[in-house]
Amino acid sequence: MSQRVVAWGQELREVHRRLRDALAVARSAVEDGAEGPTAASELRLYCVGFCAALTGHHRGEDATLFDVVLVDRPDLAPVVADLKRDHSMLDHLLGELERAALSGGAQDELLRHLDGIEAVMETHFLYEEKKLVDVLDGVVRPDVDGREMLGPLA
Repeated sequence: MSQRVVAWGQELREVHRRLRDALAVARSAVEDGAEGPTAASELRLYCVGFCAALTGHHRGEDATLFDVVLVDRPDLAPVVADLKRDHSMLDHLLGELERAALSGGAQDELLRHLDGIEAVMETHFLYEEKKLVDVLDGVVRPDVDGREMLGPLA
C-alpha cells in the first residue's frame, strides 16, 4: 500500500461538511412530517444515523486527533479542552434528540432539538477549523487511519 501525505485540516473540513449534510437530511425528514409507521421509522433512522455519525467523529477526535495536535502544539491544550467541553455538550444534546426520535416525539420537539444541536455544532466547527486546520495540514501521520482520527465519515 502506498503512503500519501494527507492534508488533515482539509479532511476535517470535509467531515464537517458531511456532518452538516447529514443534519440537513435529518431536518428534512422531520420537516416532511409524514405520518404512519414507515415515516416514523425513517425519521428514527435519519436522526439516529446523524447522532451516530457526529458522536463517532467526536470520539475519533477525543481518542486520537487531539493527541496528535498536542504532540506538536502543547500550547493548544486550552483549545482542546474547549473542544472536548463542546463534545460533552453535544453528546447530551444528541442523547436528547435520540430519545425524542425513538419515543416518537412530535415534529416541533424534534426540530427544537435539531436547532440546538445545529447552533452548538456550527459554533464548534467554526472554532475548531479556525484553531486547528493549519496545524493539522502540517501534520504528517501516514500511520494513522482517517477514520481513527476523524470518525466514520472520513
